[in-house]
Amino acid sequence: MYKKITSLEMKKIILCSLLMGGVFSGAFAQEKLLTKDDAISLVLEQNFGIIIAKNAIDVASNNKSLLNSGYLPTLSGASNANYNNGDRTTEFPRQFIDDPTTGLKVPVPNNELLGAESRNYGAALNLNYNLFDGLGRVFNYKKLKEQYNLTELQARETIENTIVQLFNVYYNIATLTENKEVLKEVFKVSKSRIKRTQYAFEFGQGSMLELLNAQVDATNDSINIINTEQQLKNSKRDLNVLLGQELNTFFEVDTDVIFTPQKDLLNFMETSKSANVSLLKQDTNLLINEYDIKVAKSGYLPKIGLRGSYGWNYAQSAPSAFFPGINNTNFDLGLSLNLTWNIFDGGTSSVRIKNSKIALNNQEIVKQKLELQIERDLMNALEVYQNRQAVFSIQEKNVETNQNNFDRSKEQFSLGSISSISFRQAQINLMNAQTNKNRAKYDAKLAELQLLQLTGQLLNVEF
Repeated sequence: MYKKITSLEMKKIILCSLLMGGVFSGAFAQEKLLTKDDAISLVLEQNFGIIIAKNAIDVASNNKSLLNSGYLPTLSGASNANYNNGDRTTEFPRQFIDDPTTGLKVPVPNNELLGAESRNYGAALNLNYNLFDGLGRVFNYKKLKEQYNLTELQARETIENTIVQLFNVYYNIATLTENKEVLKEVFKVSKSRIKRTQYAFEFGQGSMLELLNAQVDATNDSINIINTEQQLKNSKRDLNVLLGQELNTFFEVDTDVIFTPQKDLLNFMETSKSANVSLLKQDTNLLINEYDIKVAKSGYLPKIGLRGSYGWNYAQSAPSAFFPGINNTNFDLGLSLNLTWNIFDGGTSSVRIKNSKIALNNQEIVKQKLELQIERDLMNALEVYQNRQAVFSIQEKNVETNQNNFDRSKEQFSLGSISSISFRQAQINLMNAQTNKNRAKYDAKLAELQLLQLTGQLLNVEF
């Protein structure tokens, strides 16, 4: 029999209907798809950390150039100009001369020079060149080249870490995107359930409690969508920071995942010692320390230097009481070869050599430790990858099982054979299975990326 709905119950139903029909009825503007290749291109071009790493490479490139090698001579120029203008008075005390007019002895008159000028100009070129410096610059130059290689490896490490970070955020967005679609489908089913329960209530075949339960479930589903949408926006802003973009640049992501064949991963593991960036950095550090020892040993050898100069000087002297002013021009060319040999430097070179050898030994120990750690990390990463692949496979089957259970429950619920509580449980089980599968898929891919990074092949595979 038809049951009359109270005003309070009617207000609850209207409020729930407005919530279901109003909050998610407007479609979002179509967002551009950001593919994985697009994301990688953007992060390589615009990520702040990678830009700084590239600048460090430019600095290292400048340092290893011939201009910073010590092989080139130095040429310096110098010039000078001096000018003097003065008045001079020369006195002759107690000196007398005969006056031609009177024939008497008279004091010698003072000699005055007004505006006496003197000038001096000069210019010189000085050339210095170390013909031999004990082989120090040879090994310093090689060391600078290895430091450049080290900087390149550090930049590569920054790029690898950034790409892993990129896909952590990218796949989190993909997970939330797929979860949002799952939640929308759950919400759609919940709205249908409200309508069915409301019709049943109006025709006396259902209770107000069932209708209110359906409304509560739909409200919870709508809240889940709102929360997921907020998490999705936050994650997109996180990705924009990594990409160096405007924070409010929104986009869709590619939710397809392609896994690298496991046999390829196992092959990569066998060559990891020659490709892992941390080990390559350590090998470069060892070379740098070896060159430090050779540079220190150069202190035992003599040094030969070549010096050359060419100068011009022009001098104009002022006249004096007894001599007229003269002009003097000089051109000078000089060459010299000098040898210096620090036979004993107080032990400084010996101390540098000993410390450099200790530093080299430390670097060898660090390499041994690093090799062991990376071997452990590879084994752990492989097991994590295999476990997550297994979990993903199980979750896929779990979705199929829960989908079948939900389809049967839906059919039974429409026939009135099961309660709304049982139907809701089947709906929740399917939702959890689908969201768990989504998470498992991307967790497996991220585990693969970690393994690829350890093998040194992260930048050599398709994403």
